[in-house]
Amino acid sequence: MREHLGFLKTSSAVVKIAAWIFLFFGLLGGLSIIFGAAPGNARWMGIVVLIAYTFFFFFLYLIAKIADLLIRIINEIKKE
Repeated sequence: MREHLGFLKTSSAVVKIAAWIFLFFGLLGGLSIIFGAAPGNARWMGIVVLIAYTFFFFFLYLIAKIADLLIRIINEIKKE
């Protein structure tokens, strides 16, 4: 597992960045629908978009946190 530490660190950072991008675009899209900037969509669809993108954010961020925890566990095993 020690040879995969670089990959785990990089993928964790990339997934965290992707999670924040999902949240940003979800907020942008959801709020634009709620405030009526996107014609043809009901305002309640903005709330659905916000909930969906927030779920994706927490899901991706949880995956990145699990990778961080795995890195910490591998480093603790390495010290012993």
